[in-house]
Amino acid sequence: MIKKCDFKGCDKAGVCRAPKSRDLKEYYYFCKEHAAEYNKNWNYYAGMTTDEIEEDWERETFGISDKERAARDKANAEYVTFLENFLTGRDSFDRGASQRKPSVASRTVSSAFAVLDLAPTATWREVQSKYRALAKKFHPDTAKNKKSAAAEFTRISTAYGELKKFFKK
Repeated sequence: MIKKCDFKGCDKAGVCRAPKSRDLKEYYYFCKEHAAEYNKNWNYYAGMTTDEIEEDWERETFGISDKERAARDKANAEYVTFLENFLTGRDSFDRGASQRKPSVASRTVSSAFAVLDLAPTATWREVQSKYRALAKKFHPDTAKNKKSAAAEFTRISTAYGELKKFFKK
């Protein structure tokens, strides 16, 4: 169905659609002549500041504006930090490290990690697992060379005891 031109006093067919507002949900129907005149004078960004225009353009182009992205990132920063710490397993180690004073005990703990051949960032579970494996290997009842195994087992057990105190277990 062809509509009549929406321009006041025009009897031609309204074959050209022109937006009534920025939401682009309602339209005028003009003849070609009046559509060209309307479009020449219509400004999509009328009544908006430069910042609002830029924000609208970013939202339409990228789905989110820089201002909204910054607000979202700020709101999620604590959660992102938690996830990073959880995934890397560093949170509990770092928290424990900040509460300890560097001392002779720190050297003892670092040497205990070295005895068990573990990184200083190892978790308590990693310590337990490594200790069990080494204890099986060097236990005096099961080892072939009883003298050296007994000394090594004592060394491993002492290191495990230090790490147990370190992790407060």
